[in-house]
Amino acid sequence: MKVFGATLAFLGLASAASVASPVSYDGWKVYRVKVGDNAAKFSEVVSSLQLETWKGKVGSSAVVDVMVPPSSVSEFEKSADDLNAELMHDDLGLSIADETLFSVYAAGVAPNTTWFNSYHALDDHVQWIKDLAAAYPGNAETFVVGKTTEGRDINGIHIWGSGGKGSQKGVVWHGTVHAREWITTMIVEYAAFQLLTSKDAKTAAFKDKYDFYIIPIVNPDGFAFSQTTDRMWRKNRQTTPTASCVGRDINRNWPNHWDQRGGASTSPCAQDYKGTAATDGTETKVLKAHLDSVAAATGVHLYMDIHSYSQLWMYPYGYTCSGTLPAAAKYQSLTEGSIAAVKAVHGTDFTGGPICSTIYQVSGSSVDYAYENAKVTYSMTVELRDTGRYGFVLPPDQIVPAAEEMWAGLSYLVENM
Repeated sequence: MKVFGATLAFLGLASAASVASPVSYDGWKVYRVKVGDNAAKFSEVVSSLQLETWKGKVGSSAVVDVMVPPSSVSEFEKSADDLNAELMHDDLGLSIADETLFSVYAAGVAPNTTWFNSYHALDDHVQWIKDLAAAYPGNAETFVVGKTTEGRDINGIHIWGSGGKGSQKGVVWHGTVHAREWITTMIVEYAAFQLLTSKDAKTAAFKDKYDFYIIPIVNPDGFAFSQTTDRMWRKNRQTTPTASCVGRDINRNWPNHWDQRGGASTSPCAQDYKGTAATDGTETKVLKAHLDSVAAATGVHLYMDIHSYSQLWMYPYGYTCSGTLPAAAKYQSLTEGSIAAVKAVHGTDFTGGPICSTIYQVSGSSVDYAYENAKVTYSMTVELRDTGRYGFVLPPDQIVPAAEEMWAGLSYLVENM
């Protein structure tokens, strides 16, 4: 499924009605800019060319990855040397074409490792998680968190051990909050697969100690849109009464320091738009209700929000760079151990620390809400591989190694927390 058609709405500026044909990224380039002393000039270039960033914040981040359409490449490259810009994708359209060659999924067959050889369409993901649960009825069942803006189910899988379902403290894992982060879907599904298929005693002990509530795609509307219309779509697909722009950033919409400036955008056209009110996002509302219900019933020992990319392992706080967790030493120890476990698999280096100081300030996030409001014992987030060479368009041949290393990190965390 190659994405092609009119170049439209790359900044999320178009209304839902105006997006009639798929966005083409043929000829688009992605650059890494080491900003240094050129912050003012870089900000001017991004503004004048109306460029979208992949990673980093213009004006505050030392390194920013930026996407440039064909019509602006010549103008951007005039400043490339001064901006210390490195080419990451020479033709983003070609990278997407290689990534979106989906394999055919045979529904009803017990899931196996071949699933992780490629990316998949939304409907296949829904069926796969149902087939996985059906293959292990004594330890798993699917559940629906709620409906999306466009009426899709948000599907999860509940996994438990010998004590029976709902008998242990909860572990909650979310994937694909941001629609274009396809690798996160696969990693969360790989974790569910390992919990149910692994024969080692350590993994069995995980299930006996915790109930796992795993939601591979918390933003199915955005995910579907990224597959059919705009591969680089990030937000959900909810309209805003006061603007033609579509979508909220689900990870800026939780009721925790929601209205704090600097951690999210007030513009409906921005990629990190926080919404018109805390929890006004359709998906945020039902995800919060589910997390709260598990917390009220058994308590949640671990919440994790899985993202890509940058190779980071992080914990609260996101909304402030000055606050320190009471259990900061324990969080840091677990983070260092998880990072070491990840590196031991394929040599991949992660960086760890508080969200705000490790990546950037984030307000209205699920991780801070889980820790401060839902009283989760450990609340964390990761940014998966890589560090920018492929970015959001990670080749299919990296799915398995990315999943293997992240499972090692998650296993260390669950075993030692």
